[in-house]
Amino acid sequence: MDSMAAIKQTFFQECEEQLSDLERGLLRIEDGDQDSETVNAVFRAVHSIKGGASAFGFDDLVEFVHVFETTLDLLRAQKLTPTQTVVDVLLKSSDILADLVHATREGETIDRTAIAAMSVALIALCEGPGGPPSNADPARNDDDILDETFTPLTISLEAIFDSDDGGQTEPRIFEVRFKPFASLYAKANESLRLVRLLRELGESRVECDTEAVPYLTELDPEGAYFAWVVLLETRATEAQIREIFEFVEWDCELSVAALDDRQGLKETSNADGAGQVAAALGPAAVERAASARVAEPPQATKRATNAAEQRRSEDGGVTHQATIRVDLEKVDRLINLVGELVINQAVLTQRVSEAGLSRATSVKIGLDELEQLTRDIQDSVMSIRAQPVQPIFQRLSRVVREVAALTKKSVRLVTDGERTEVDKTVIERLTDPLTHMIRNAVDHGIESPEARAAAGKPEEGAIRLSAMHRSGRIVIEVADDGAGIKRSRVREIAVTKGLIPHDAALSEEEIDNLIFMPGFSTVDTASAISGRGVGMDVVKRAIQGLGGRISISSRPGQGSVFSMSLPLTLAVLDGMVVTVAGQTFVVPLTAVIETLQPSAETVHTLGGGLRVIRNRDSFVPLIDVADVLARRGVERDPSAQVALLTESESGAKCALLVDAIQGQRQVVIKSLETNYGRVRGVAAATILGDGRVALIVDVDGVIGSLRPEVSTIEQPLAAAE
Repeated sequence: MDSMAAIKQTFFQECEEQLSDLERGLLRIEDGDQDSETVNAVFRAVHSIKGGASAFGFDDLVEFVHVFETTLDLLRAQKLTPTQTVVDVLLKSSDILADLVHATREGETIDRTAIAAMSVALIALCEGPGGPPSNADPARNDDDILDETFTPLTISLEAIFDSDDGGQTEPRIFEVRFKPFASLYAKANESLRLVRLLRELGESRVECDTEAVPYLTELDPEGAYFAWVVLLETRATEAQIREIFEFVEWDCELSVAALDDRQGLKETSNADGAGQVAAALGPAAVERAASARVAEPPQATKRATNAAEQRRSEDGGVTHQATIRVDLEKVDRLINLVGELVINQAVLTQRVSEAGLSRATSVKIGLDELEQLTRDIQDSVMSIRAQPVQPIFQRLSRVVREVAALTKKSVRLVTDGERTEVDKTVIERLTDPLTHMIRNAVDHGIESPEARAAAGKPEEGAIRLSAMHRSGRIVIEVADDGAGIKRSRVREIAVTKGLIPHDAALSEEEIDNLIFMPGFSTVDTASAISGRGVGMDVVKRAIQGLGGRISISSRPGQGSVFSMSLPLTLAVLDGMVVTVAGQTFVVPLTAVIETLQPSAETVHTLGGGLRVIRNRDSFVPLIDVADVLARRGVERDPSAQVALLTESESGAKCALLVDAIQGQRQVVIKSLETNYGRVRGVAAATILGDGRVALIVDVDGVIGSLRPEVSTIEQPLAAAE
């Protein structure tokens, strides 16, 4: 029972991959991709789901996928043109299939009405304008709809075989020799399913060759020993017969040959055994059938299997990497252990440093090698959890379609950087905030087609979703070409709701950021899409919970850009260890541009007591970290301290004053919020080599804790002088 449950779990995991490939391929087709391999990839994804579902007896899933597959087969054969209407039906069918897979996996009730209606729409595509209507009759029950839905499918298949481009009007007899390799079963394929598909093409006789089966003591439970000879009378072509084996061609030996003798099989429909089959097909067929039987010795079988494996692993001289499935809990356990290794390595470094050993000693050299090895292990382990953001981006394309349909807008989603990798934990927690942002972009950002036309814009709006690596972090941007933020309206709402005083002096950037305040909404009545005043507030808190920042850039009439900067991983970071008011802190190294030594000539005081430091051709704000975090209360001479020139996520530069720099090291991040509580100006905590807990500075939080003008004061030197 447990074994079967594990196999089913693997099947559903593979379904997720196939559904991802399916949607990605359909979106490419929608964008005008005419490559036949794209269509074939879409067909293979659906066909693979069908094969696995059939093996487990998921009949509802098999029936719908069968209709879907037939439609895609017409598309693949270029008998169906991928117009926008056709692609829309296929995309909706992909959504229905995803829902059906989910319901099957969770044991939930299946929405038969939706499945039946979509099946009718697919069959209408197969049969052309004269086919059945696209909507099911609501007066009939679900079972009646399903029965009528799948009845015309046989006619569609026969139409394919009777077509002018490759179909046959007269039946012919084919001899199909089929011997699976062990790899066929390892990929959850079923040989008998392939044989049954052959028999659906016409009258047939099947022989199973068991000569390669070894003694029980020599039998490999994961081996493949059976072979089949199928004599088939059909109107299908050889190419159509081979299509059945299209997805297992590298995992079997296959031979398809037409026989000259065309005596029908129907006359001996009750014949049994090789003798009766021979009598039915004549002497010529007997000779061919005899030579078709596979009686390969075990060693030869092994060589053939190895050859097939070699063919699969090499494609144009390029060797493909093998993959295995590993329980995520095991990976998390490994990451935690490596984190402890990093801490212990830091402890050893601290102990050796306290012992005063020379760097030339063998112990010190060995410790340096251990540090490098630990870092390599850390990077390798983290790369295991790294995944591309592509699955999220694909899921959001569905959100765009749904919201655009609800709002009666024409919106196109453009994605960039889908292969950008980030830690799996970050990806999982990004889904909800990105969904909120995409829904808001369609609902609030993009204008109606009429308004866009009046403004001289294309009626179809565009939303661009991009991801990129920058300075050791991942930056995700959601940009639209809509109307932009109406700042006067935003300010008016904020005043009305009591979020800000009516006489508050706010910059454009501060007005834009009002949309992140709890309870803010520009919609008077709540809808199914938005308007309850929780969306953007949830987005900001979710991004901050990931140790990231979100910023807005908006231009009236031209659109808005929401930029999120997130850590690549939530486990480790490279930091600069500093001393502040007798306490030890860690500043993320990715935020540090350079270190400066302040002097009386380079430090200046502006109005309100704000200090700035001259750096080359500009002035940047100077902030004493002790005033913000350590509450020292006594201002020290900047020339006796060290300044760290940092850059916030918004791009503003600021110099942080610390008492001393201890060094740089890789630290393991421990959530302070989970174990203690949220602290202003602190992002997380870590354990140092001497066992002490050090706080990790939230650079943006330190800057934001002071006056708003601090983050925007950077200006050219000439202007300041």
